[in-house]
This record gives sequence, structure tokens and C-alpha cells, in this order.
Amino acid sequence: MDYSDVLAAASRIDGLVLRTPVLEVSPGVFFKLELLQHSGSFKVRGAFNRMLSAGELPPSGVIAASGGNHGLAVAHAARELGVRAEIFVPEVTSPVKVAGLAALGAHVTQTGAIYSEAAEAAAKRAAETGALSVHAYDQAEVVAGQGTTGLEIAEQTGGVDTVVVAVGGGGFAAGITLGTSAAPGAESGSASGGASGGGAGAGPRIVAVEPERIPTLREALRAGHPVPVEVSGVAADALGATKLGAIAFEILSSPRVESVLVSDEAIVEARRTLWARHRVAAEPAGATAYAALLAGAYSPAPGERVAVVLCGSNTDPGTLTTP
Repeated sequence: MDYSDVLAAASRIDGLVLRTPVLEVSPGVFFKLELLQHSGSFKVRGAFNRMLSAGELPPSGVIAASGGNHGLAVAHAARELGVRAEIFVPEVTSPVKVAGLAALGAHVTQTGAIYSEAAEAAAKRAAETGALSVHAYDQAEVVAGQGTTGLEIAEQTGGVDTVVVAVGGGGFAAGITLGTSAAPGAESGSASGGASGGGAGAGPRIVAVEPERIPTLREALRAGHPVPVEVSGVAADALGATKLGAIAFEILSSPRVESVLVSDEAIVEARRTLWARHRVAAEPAGATAYAALLAGAYSPAPGERVAVVLCGSNTDPGTLTTP
């Protein structure tokens, strides 16, 4: 995969996804408000690209496993394209997301304690029905679709030194890595002497942020290949992949990428702060990237231009000011 795949995805999904806004919240610090995307997260970009890349969709429609956001995206795309969607979600999926899936007309099966168990059930069902499988993060078409967010960041900011993004299975961070590999100022690297080059080409540094309790990327980099991790914590419904995707590992092994971890407490505080200061309603996963800046897990250098991706808003607004 490379930058050309992201460009092709952008052309394919044009008019079906929103060009979400960028907000400069302080000099040189930008929020990419991907939580305002259709279905409440970036996931719809990859869902549309996967479906449209497949040509004629089967009569049985599409099938996906999800912690919630990917399922919502697949259900939204399926409804727009006029096909059936069957979504498998684990028991940790929030009631808000389950209700949203039903509202979009998807057939929902809630099974398994964690995402990987729902994914096994979805794969078995796809084999039985012939439905098109839309993976949450480990399909090239999905990764390329998510990468269109990176194209927009580059265009809307005029170029940044660093993009800070949350990691679950890694498809979003991998896509953004590809989508910013030909970004304005890509040849210059980061303001703090940072990373350009690597397998995904030149471009801004990618700060890949994970909850301490779901370190899929950190452990994959340590082992030299994706490995299973324990899944728990406040962002488990959205970032709860038990293992980094193979595509993501290949791309995120680039020296452009820096892995950082944040605590659940930092994620909760970031979510509260986004609401209190900016009236941005983020789910825990959607606030994870910002938690890295707020808690000091990543500290920009003086003059560094940073884009923070706020990636999901599927949450109960009544919990924005509570633990």
C-alpha cells in the first residue's frame, strides 16, 4: 500500500463522506474534528471504500464485527448503498452504539466478551451467507479509506509537523501515516528534529496513542510482530482490538511513528476537558489522542505544528462531566 491508494479512495468516496472541520485551538495546535463525521467517527471512510471497491455487492449484503463505531459506519454505508448490513458486537459495546446500529436498520448480534470473539462469530456467519466482510482495520481498502483523513489534515492546516492519533487495531493511524506521506512540508520532517522517511515515505511524525491497558502497537513493536494483548479500560469498546493488524504493523513500523501510552485517568480527564473548554462531546476513544498532550505523554517542541485527531463521538452526553 502507498499514498496512491489513499488518493484513489478519496476519489471513490467523494460526496459520500464529510470533509470534517479543523479547529485551531491555540497557535499551531489543531483539532481535526473527525467525530463530526457521518455515523460519529472516521470509520465510515473505510467502510465506503471497501464496499465501493468490491463492485457489485452480494444479495446477502455486508457483514462486520465491531466494538460499535465500525459497525455504525458499515450500517450507515450499507443503508446509503441500499444493501443489508449484519453487525456483530461484543458485550462491552455501549448501549448508545447498539441503539444506533438498530436505528440504522442493521441486524445486530451481541456476542462474546471482547471484539475478537465477535469477529470470530462474524467470520463464521460471512462464510455461511456469502456476505461481503468489511474488517474493522485489517483490510487494504479500509486502511486507504481511513487515510483520506490524512489528506484533509494536510490540506486544511497547510501542513503540520506532527499528527497525534489514537490506536486500536491500527488501521486509522496506518491510513493517516500513508495519507500524510506526501503532505506539505513532508521533506522537512518535524520541528523538533523528528521523523521523516521510513516505509510509508516522508511526512510528519505520527504520534500513535494507546491506552495503557490496550497496548497493541507498543507490544507489537516490542515483539517485532503483532501479538495478543489483554483488553480492558474505559476505551475498550472502541480501541479494544486484542492484536494490531498486519497491515498496520507494516506501516506503523516506520521511523516516522512514535508510540505513547496514556492512562484511563488521563483519557477521562481529556474527555472532560474537551467538553469544558471546547464543548466537544467525545467518547473516551475520541479523546485518547488529546490525552497524550494534556497528560504530557507527548510534549510538542516550541513552534511545532500539531494536529490532534478527535475520532469518535458515540457517547452518552450525560456522562461528559462524570467519571
